[in-house]
Amino acid sequence: MWSHLVSDVSYDELHAFAETLGVPPRAFERDHYDLPSHRYADAVRAGAVEVGSKELVRRLTEAGLRRPKGRPWTSGLAGP
Repeated sequence: MWSHLVSDVSYDELHAFAETLGVPPRAFERDHYDLPSHRYADAVRAGAVEVGSKELVRRLTEAGLRRPKGRPWTSGLAGP
């Protein structure tokens, strides 16, 4: 099982947090990192906040960081 590790602030914050957890860059996909279930507790201990899928999408969308599958990258948004 996997979790999605995201930031509702910036991609810079997301990449820095993932790096502190030791999550490899190859785990990044569009707007999130795939985090294996055995790393979930590590992320929460480090400050990640558990939210449901609807809340996750809402936060990403409001922050302008949502990158749905199948949509091209828009240069007007902050990028990785």
